[in-house]
Amino acid sequence: MPESRDDKSLFSEVEQAQLLLNAPLAARMRPGNLDEFIGQREFISPGKLLYRMLQAGTLSSLIFFGPPGTGKTSLAWVIAQQAEAKFFHLSAPAANVSDIRTILAEAKDRLLTKKGKTVLFIDEIHRFNRAQQDVLLSDVETGVVIMIGATTENPYFAVNSPLLSRSTIFEFKPLEKSDIIQLLKRALTNKKRGLGPLDIIAKEDALEYIAIMSDGDARKALGALEIGVMSQKNAGVKTIKFDLEIAKESIQQKSICFDPTGDTHYDLASALQKSMRGSDPDATVYWLARLIAGGEDARFIARRIAVCAAEDVGNADPTATILAAAAVQISEFVGFPEAQLPLAQAAIYIACAPKSNASAKAIWSALGDVKNKKTIPVPKHLKDSHYQGAKKQGYGADYKYPHDWPGGFAVQDYLPGKKDKYYIPKPLGREKLIMDYLQKLEILIKKEKGK
Repeated sequence: MPESRDDKSLFSEVEQAQLLLNAPLAARMRPGNLDEFIGQREFISPGKLLYRMLQAGTLSSLIFFGPPGTGKTSLAWVIAQQAEAKFFHLSAPAANVSDIRTILAEAKDRLLTKKGKTVLFIDEIHRFNRAQQDVLLSDVETGVVIMIGATTENPYFAVNSPLLSRSTIFEFKPLEKSDIIQLLKRALTNKKRGLGPLDIIAKEDALEYIAIMSDGDARKALGALEIGVMSQKNAGVKTIKFDLEIAKESIQQKSICFDPTGDTHYDLASALQKSMRGSDPDATVYWLARLIAGGEDARFIARRIAVCAAEDVGNADPTATILAAAAVQISEFVGFPEAQLPLAQAAIYIACAPKSNASAKAIWSALGDVKNKKTIPVPKHLKDSHYQGAKKQGYGADYKYPHDWPGGFAVQDYLPGKKDKYYIPKPLGREKLIMDYLQKLEILIKKEKGK
């Protein structure tokens, strides 16, 4: 059965108090009201959207998405308290359609009997299948229940469009270091739910270390604090010292948030490519490091680097493409960890190279014409003449071999009927030389046609 909380039930309150007593510190320190909630100021601080919705009493169904430990569950509980609503908590992997229907029926009954609103919090809502999500649609739309779905996945990929259209979406960000430190200090001083009754001397550098290593995850930070403190308490220590050494022994090495099959995978790859294109070598190598540390496949990274070399540097510095091709081969040959070296070399070179997408724009434009405009036939003088019968058709007969002409250039029509240019070089890097050369050829062509 789904978990519910109803403040009007004395048995529920006693039961919750007993459970809370044995709960981990992170669960005990959940905010009891909006003033205690920390983080996500972009939408829950005074004047922001969700804050205004709560003030106005016009709360619709919501979808919270973001990394673990950023307050999704805590804020859902606070919202239920603010709205004076009964709170149901469903874990999507363990729930079924029957559980949902039971809650919706009770929510409807509560409205009809004027007992108040109902908040249904669905954790990991992306794990609901289409049938489970569809069951919610009608009652979410009519306001029978305030549905709050939480997910670590991008809801635009993981949640059905009909449910998305009936919900307001809020993205949760990792907590700031200062937010985490504030939570840790609150836990150290809170005598009712936290570690306040204990005699603890907590060093500032230890708290800062925990805040950094938790990487914006409040649950992980509070868990580390609890381990460091309780391990000493259980050993009989009266005055507990939480210093940097204890902090380092109380938290695991920072894990890298990365899903090679999710949208984070593409976000990081996009950040890498845009940083190379934007000529920022420091950002480039940071996003590259994120991909590597997250376990990304070397071939995927190398392909991105190679594409950026051709698309964004192009003929402004052809060496970039050569270096990228070498990085593809070397990284595949040696594998990680050594592959990080040629990948970094190529990525940084591309970031620092002059930029031109003239070649890329040329092929995109040409492909557009090929697909959408009348096909231009190959002119006779350009057709293949190396087979029996070609000369009888006049194929290649009027072709001018450029090397037989001064400067290796012969004036002739290579694309009849085409007046606009596909390739327009930029005055950057080596492409400036190409531009100058093509301008000289234009002068020769005009002179020849003017005769």
